[in-house]
Amino acid sequence: MPRKVPPAGESRLALVRRARRINRILAETYPDAHCELDFGSPLELLVATILSAQCTDKRVNMVTPVLFAKYRMAGDYAAADREELEGIIKTTGFYRAKANSIIGMAQALCERHGGEVPGKLADLVDLPGVGRKTANVVLGNAFGVPGITVDTHFQRLARRFGWTAETDPVKIEHEIGGLVPKSEWTMLSHRLIWHGRRICHARRPACGACPVATLCPSYGTGPTDPAEAAKLVKPGPFS
Repeated sequence: MPRKVPPAGESRLALVRRARRINRILAETYPDAHCELDFGSPLELLVATILSAQCTDKRVNMVTPVLFAKYRMAGDYAAADREELEGIIKTTGFYRAKANSIIGMAQALCERHGGEVPGKLADLVDLPGVGRKTANVVLGNAFGVPGITVDTHFQRLARRFGWTAETDPVKIEHEIGGLVPKSEWTMLSHRLIWHGRRICHARRPACGACPVATLCPSYGTGPTDPAEAAKLVKPGPFS
């Protein structure tokens, strides 16, 4: 039976080593980890990420083929008929607010960046409806710029692993960024999100089926019996 690893009294060096070992094991567990939003350009990823707020990736991926076929450039979104846009994205939830964000974002792209999605964090977060999480998704997956995506899964696992006690996403981002090499930030985000969706669930994590159980101070939060835990494991693809 895996033992708990108490974070209390853990030195900074031990924390870094444990975090990096967890990252290595998750890399072996999820060698194909990637962004589960379908996209073909930085603009498409930006729009898809805005739509993914309070919505599953699976649902977004059902909506975007029609959306991306109709609106191909920032100018198309900027000049979109609001009701028509809302009708296409309605099933993603909060569609009026999302339509406002998409149209406002596209107008800002046209006014400030020649209709092109910028590749810098400061420029992205200055766009309407774009926060750090969305910006880091776009930077890491469309531009290859390392970034940590602090979504609900990432926050939950970072705290369960004893990597941080923070609840503010920006503080979590900075704390975790100091534990692993910058080159690993984007992939670490994918791995934690995949692990959170598949094994380390919010309510009943499959502790007995977890590949990093021996390194996790929260071991025992969910069922530890391997057979019982195996029933909780969810295969992808996800939302």
